[in-house]
Amino acid sequence: MRCYLHAFLLCMIFTFFSLLYVFNQLASTLEDRDDWRLTEQGIHDRSSHDTGHLLRKKPGLAGLRDREGNDRCKSLSVSYWNPYWGLPADVCGVNCLLESSLRERSGSAVKEHGRSHLAVVACGPRLEETLTMLKSAVLFSKKPLHFYIFAEDELHDSFRNALDSWPRTVQTKFNFTIYPITFPEENAKEWKKLFKPCASQRLFLPLILKDVDSLLYVDTDILFLQPVEDIWALLSQFNLSQLAAMAPEHEEPRIGWYNRFARHPYYGKTGINSGVMLMNMTRLREKFFQNDMTTVALRWEEMLMPLLQKYKLNITWGDQDLLNIIFHHNPESLYVFPCHWNYRPDHCIYGSNCQQAEQEGVFILHGNRGVYHDDKQPAFRAVYEVIQKYPFGENMETSLLKPLEASLQTTTNTYCGRASHLFTKKLKQSITSVQQDATQRR
Repeated sequence: MRCYLHAFLLCMIFTFFSLLYVFNQLASTLEDRDDWRLTEQGIHDRSSHDTGHLLRKKPGLAGLRDREGNDRCKSLSVSYWNPYWGLPADVCGVNCLLESSLRERSGSAVKEHGRSHLAVVACGPRLEETLTMLKSAVLFSKKPLHFYIFAEDELHDSFRNALDSWPRTVQTKFNFTIYPITFPEENAKEWKKLFKPCASQRLFLPLILKDVDSLLYVDTDILFLQPVEDIWALLSQFNLSQLAAMAPEHEEPRIGWYNRFARHPYYGKTGINSGVMLMNMTRLREKFFQNDMTTVALRWEEMLMPLLQKYKLNITWGDQDLLNIIFHHNPESLYVFPCHWNYRPDHCIYGSNCQQAEQEGVFILHGNRGVYHDDKQPAFRAVYEVIQKYPFGENMETSLLKPLEASLQTTTNTYCGRASHLFTKKLKQSITSVQQDATQRR
């Protein structure tokens, strides 16, 4: 009988201490959560470039919530990417399951402090092109930005040094985080060589940036001609089933690539172009996708490798083709925005065929096929070079717009050059708006 009593007492003592530990952890978690809410309400929000590298080196910045101080869950988006993700030296691998389960997540990014979140992937000789893209984003945006820069290790210091060299007044408009290029370990070589080096990294952004609610991904050869927050606002136009937004690959089916040559399923009549891709990543991570590999709907991370294995001999444009296949089977999940949000040489090389650009001007310029660096499309190259050479702080009308208009006048011997007034139509409005805003702040 005494043995039973002793065993019972030991069980009671063990249960007591276990409950005590659980309540202690819960209290600590709720306290952190209250602190977080106070931060979100602006009571303790000092996240800016004034905090220097300590802020901008933190991976997984809780997506649309910039935090500082003792953040036990700051690496959640990284630590749960194992075994695919190699933890950087300055990132802890703490298991924050209890804390993360109590966090509130948002289905829409528009209401989150007005900050736009922009991701880019840079490999090889893309440093200067990427910096010019980021420069265009900063020049015309009025609301704060956060850049997620995925780059090869040898480019990290160059990105950091370049962005830190920008004037202090410019640095206050953005934060940035630099990440290494990483793919699923067992198939890393196959993913990295798909289409262009590192291009398929974008497919894994929802799995790496697990705490980021929404994200705008752009290729390195993108130039913003109006504020980033304008395309970010399209998130509010998503219906309940839409989780990503892209532009059509072609407006004119007679010159379309997918409808004439593709050997795999594609979205709509002419396919979609993934150079500018707006994502609600919370929805993307939660959705089960229809597919042609199994009758069972699959999550994003379950679908990617089987999709590549099935179609790798039939795809030409790499990850863009895979996205076309995915949204062919899930068309209700895609929001299609007009071509002036992703204006490419195909929209003018055979004559102007983007009606929205004709009406409102070009919003985002996409210099694919290397046209910023050769003489095939001098109008595109002119825009790139003027933004690249523009000195921060100079009058944008006299130091950016007028030199661009003069340079474009020399390109009228090409079809895109004859449509170059579309390149400056929205740009003029953006410059006027920025200068008026600067005048009001003085």
